[in-house]
Amino acid sequence: MRSAEFGMRNRDADLQKNTGFCSEVNCIMSFAVRRICLGLLVAACTMTAARGDDWPQWRGARHDGICRETKVPVKFGKDENLAWRLPLPKRAGSTPIVWGDRIFLTSPAEDDDTLLLICASTKGDIRWKKEMGKGNRNSRGTEGNSASPSPSTDGNHVWAFQGTGVLGCYDFDGNEAWKFDLQDRYGKFDIAFGMTSTPVLDGDRLYLQLIHGDGNAKTREALVICLDKSTGKEIWKQPRPSEAYGENEHSYASPTLYRDDNQAFLLTHGADFIIAHSLDDGHELWRCGGLQPDRYDPTLRLVSSPVSVPGLIIAPSAKGGRLVAIRPGGQGNITDTDYLKWRFAPTPDVASPLVVDGLVYLFRENSILICLDAETGEKQYEQRVTSSENNRASPLYADGNIYLAARNGTITVVKAGRKYEQVWQTSLDDSLTSSPVIADGRLYLRTNGALWAFGAK
Repeated sequence: MRSAEFGMRNRDADLQKNTGFCSEVNCIMSFAVRRICLGLLVAACTMTAARGDDWPQWRGARHDGICRETKVPVKFGKDENLAWRLPLPKRAGSTPIVWGDRIFLTSPAEDDDTLLLICASTKGDIRWKKEMGKGNRNSRGTEGNSASPSPSTDGNHVWAFQGTGVLGCYDFDGNEAWKFDLQDRYGKFDIAFGMTSTPVLDGDRLYLQLIHGDGNAKTREALVICLDKSTGKEIWKQPRPSEAYGENEHSYASPTLYRDDNQAFLLTHGADFIIAHSLDDGHELWRCGGLQPDRYDPTLRLVSSPVSVPGLIIAPSAKGGRLVAIRPGGQGNITDTDYLKWRFAPTPDVASPLVVDGLVYLFRENSILICLDAETGEKQYEQRVTSSENNRASPLYADGNIYLAARNGTITVVKAGRKYEQVWQTSLDDSLTSSPVIADGRLYLRTNGALWAFGAK
């Protein structure tokens, strides 16, 4: 609403300045008519901001991994329902985003040092490549690199973050609006495998979590940051204190948002806690632990990100440990209160959970899919999907089915529900760590070597 009101005020001011017409219009238009116009403007802005056939950021418009489209590809493969295959310069784990006829993704260049923001068309060709900087860093062989965070878009601009610390904003033609290095502004990153957390775009703001450290909580200050998306200027910054130590000071998870009819807040995940923050100034509303085993594990760094739906937040941990289900609300430390609904083990280590129609789906790194009742945490089934290990991609839901992308290139479609039922399975014969995307009736999959589009040509 604030953006719409600001836009109307600017429009009236421009009319008055340029034509002198605004005062006459104000005399004619009643207050009620002006409110109706404002309502129409808000509705138009809302439809533009999150159209149902776009995938504007990692895990989609609502940050939940759910696509609301129907008539999406279910049977597909190298020789079936393939629209096109676009070779990419290098491997990367960032998930593509889609708006209209444009696809955005990040990647190292052929030299494996330069970091790129790439714009492709939905016809399967490269529109432009923008160099964001140099200094790509590969981690643990093929495990990850500096092109792991995913970009975001609002339909007019695209924001991209690289693990080197460079964050930039570009228009749809690749022109730079602003760019800066987070490490210059907020201090050097100290994180073993790179800063891979994806920023969250919401309205006119970008939210980031910088949870990292040197093994000494007394000298390390984790930060939660809110930036103006148009300028890159800081709106607020808040410290994120924790008693976590060792590897647990390093979080590779991404923040997310919680929204229902009564409340909205930012969620950051790492250093033994999931924490809710006010959107106004970032102050802490509540925190929930319970992610650690009974005997503290100093290697329990968090990679898998939380997911929320109205009335429920699912917070994973790592390395086969605990996952907690949280009822939103409360104040202070809610770990030992009724706001912690239930716990379950094992958790997925990297892939983020999925919550659909009262069920929670966990796709573990060993290719086991677990289905839980969202209200009670009771297990409905546990099923191995493929033989792949070290899976990284998060599951996607669309039109009654769940799409699972395994590290070895096996893609499995499973019917959503309390019983396991496989609908389709195929192999692309190319490793992947990026999560699947559906936009405008097409399924997009990014493997190490290419971007694949399945659906109508």
